[in-house]
Amino acid sequence: MIEGFEPKSLIIVNLVNPKEKFFGILSALSPAGVTFRAINLDSFEDWIHQIARDEEPNLDLLTMFVPLFRVERIFLDEASGSIKSYAQRFGEVVGRELREVIPI
Repeated sequence: MIEGFEPKSLIIVNLVNPKEKFFGILSALSPAGVTFRAINLDSFEDWIHQIARDEEPNLDLLTMFVPLFRVERIFLDEASGSIKSYAQRFGEVVGRELREVIPI
């Protein structure tokens, strides 16, 4: 693993070919690629509102492996000034910590 990117870290992954962005939980990072449980950022708001309303899940995290040639960059999910992290946004909308809802 790379320093700071430990298993179970909350991450944002930007992919290319096709361009996609995911928020999730890092499982492994190797020269071959990255394995993580995540949801596409296009579905993030719908997902957290679904959890907040305690609806039957139709969106959830998926476990995936992505070869390293598709990875543009990986960020730790961290707040930056007044910009909240995705985990903080989840907590505000759902009313519970992400780690309470999703086994990490």
